[in-house]
Amino acid sequence: MSKYNPSVVNVETLDDARVEIQKIGSDPESIEIMAPKAVSKVIKLENIVLQDAIIIKQDMLSLGGEVAIPRDAFELREDSSDILIMGTLRQLRELVEKLNRHHPRVKAISKELSVFLSDIY
Repeated sequence: MSKYNPSVVNVETLDDARVEIQKIGSDPESIEIMAPKAVSKVIKLENIVLQDAIIIKQDMLSLGGEVAIPRDAFELREDSSDILIMGTLRQLRELVEKLNRHHPRVKAISKELSVFLSDIY
């Protein structure tokens, strides 16, 4: 028998995170700070210019997240590809802010990602 009973808590939404954080008796004022850190998502973006994919990857890595890009992305053999962005809601929101500081094409990705996140969260 285990003394500490480790278990996986399924947290799919911000509401799930709020409930679980509240259940353990956390300070109510800290719930809104912690909840976005408890929800991780993988978001697929399509038709991303490879130079932009590299920028997105670098920015997300700096936030502690990850971006899957094609193996040969740095060789720029293709014009564009799909990518997978992996991170917490907080990291994704911070990524939107960072991407908005780049050139217009990356800003457009930032805007679309921002709208997407607003629609689902």
